[in-house]
Amino acid sequence: MEFTQIRYEIDGPAAVITLDRPEQLNAFTPTMVKELVAAFDAADADDDVRAVIVTGAGRVFCAGADLSSGGDTFDAGAQGMPAAPSGRAPRDGGGIVSLRIYESRKPVIGAINGSAVGIGITMTLPMDIRLLADTAKVGFVFTGRGITPEAASSWFLPRIVGISQALEWVLTARVFRAEEALAGGLVRSLHPPEEVLAAAKALAEEIAANATPVSASVSRGLLWRMLAETHPMAAHRADSAAIYDLGRKADAREGVTAFLEKRRPSWTMRPSTDLPDGYPWWPSPEY
Repeated sequence: MEFTQIRYEIDGPAAVITLDRPEQLNAFTPTMVKELVAAFDAADADDDVRAVIVTGAGRVFCAGADLSSGGDTFDAGAQGMPAAPSGRAPRDGGGIVSLRIYESRKPVIGAINGSAVGIGITMTLPMDIRLLADTAKVGFVFTGRGITPEAASSWFLPRIVGISQALEWVLTARVFRAEEALAGGLVRSLHPPEEVLAAAKALAEEIAANATPVSASVSRGLLWRMLAETHPMAAHRADSAAIYDLGRKADAREGVTAFLEKRRPSWTMRPSTDLPDGYPWWPSPEY
């Protein structure tokens, strides 16, 4: 797929996805939805990609939805979006992106190089680790625009920062500084804007150096999915299936042997072909 609103580049072990509408402050569009999904498909299909980094061109990460339609911006009918065949409302584009990131087989790092508001911040919630520019501002501004949080953020945000903090940010609709995002547990660390991407790449390098590709993929899936379970027995079943399958395979033998021989391991298994039997062990519900 030819990209027009994002860039997709391979940099060492990372696929770097850059929101690329700097003159429009990387405002989110339906085209961007399709391109982001395609970019994550490409990253999953490339076994040389060990992590995905998402960042923005220019001084802002993403200013939110493209408001060029004015008051009709959030009116699905005015935007020509038909209802789903099931009769449900049309799917929210931000949710399509968030769920695709959630399903990623590779670890995902948000290199939030500038301000992130609305979908600009909710699209980062299913990313595994978020790094933020220390000059950035963040806002879950939906209630101040007459709408509600989207991009499945009502599921993700309370799980990341807790229900009380999530409600405060959503109900006040305020735009807040990077320090508050860090204190609230939304981001892992703050960096000068020009250093955010480099810090994300260093983290991708650390993941690539220490985690087997298949183990990283399965572990990411387990941790995210278990957030929705009601009893640790679900985790015990899934963990048991993963350990049983991976423990018999080449990377487990190599990992132990390399440790005992005090050398760097050489992994041979690939996420595209060597995920455990029956993985994932949970259904992916359809809309």
